[in-house]
Amino acid sequence: MDKFSAMQAFVRVVEAGTFTKAADSMGMPKPTVTRLIQTLEQSLDTKLLNRTTRKVTVTADGAAYYERAGRLLGEMEELESSMSRAKASPRGRLKVDIPSSLGMAVVIPALPDFYARYPDIQLELGVSDRPIDILAENVDCVIRGGEITDQSLVARRIGEFYLMSCASPAYLKRHGTPQHPQELAHGHRLIRYVSPRDGKLYGVTLHKDGESVEVEGYHQLSVNDSNAGVAAALAGLGILQTVTFLVQQHISSGALEPLFNGWCSAAKPIHVVYPPNRHLSNKVRVFVDWIADLFARHDLIQRKSSLPGRAARAQPVAEALAE
Repeated sequence: MDKFSAMQAFVRVVEAGTFTKAADSMGMPKPTVTRLIQTLEQSLDTKLLNRTTRKVTVTADGAAYYERAGRLLGEMEELESSMSRAKASPRGRLKVDIPSSLGMAVVIPALPDFYARYPDIQLELGVSDRPIDILAENVDCVIRGGEITDQSLVARRIGEFYLMSCASPAYLKRHGTPQHPQELAHGHRLIRYVSPRDGKLYGVTLHKDGESVEVEGYHQLSVNDSNAGVAAALAGLGILQTVTFLVQQHISSGALEPLFNGWCSAAKPIHVVYPPNRHLSNKVRVFVDWIADLFARHDLIQRKSSLPGRAARAQPVAEALAE
């Protein structure tokens, strides 16, 4: 028996939750994965997994074995990387998932800098607002906004973001320009954002000088993707509450107008998250360090105030990185 392959198969089955998903992620036939697990259990003379027709659960012995096996596999990957000079030039496939807003506005425009530093890393970038299972889908790390509730994952805070209100000049010409967030409840149309996970409307509370107002009003349109919300605002479909960095270009060009000067949401954290057994990988480490540095230097990730007017020219990320 190839005990190393069997150990890898066991870890993937535990993380994926099913033999089928584990086999797909490893590029193996399902019977091969099943046979590896059975042989591993026989060699250890212990039952590692409880199997039913619907799911696979880990036994007490299996949980202990998974923790040690995951750590050992991480150390083996680190050893192989260091022996192949990956510490100087990390290489290999890196699977990352990011929200569409951060991906389109911040991360993807900065990738030329990443590839200039790490030309041998092959990024598989998932860009969407859909919720993912980082373990089951075999993702190396994800970037997420908001608090992290899963304590089994490693989370590093790399920035924060704010929500602001904006609308197109055409919409404001038709419906008037509100001067206070409370006016949104009377005669205005909102573009609301719904959770991709459960379809519930997200609430937005804006703050200024100790005053807080929960945004309320009639919405004719709701979307589950941040970029779709911006597209709707550009089309004049309503007033949008969205992240500041996502509308910087449109406000600078005059395609959107900022509303309620000085009003914005409370700061919401941005984390890069990864499974505990991935933290030793050089390719994960360099990406996490790179993305943390990118966010630390990106003006609108850190800034609380409203965006500049049309005349102000925001510094492109590529210029900031070149300084």
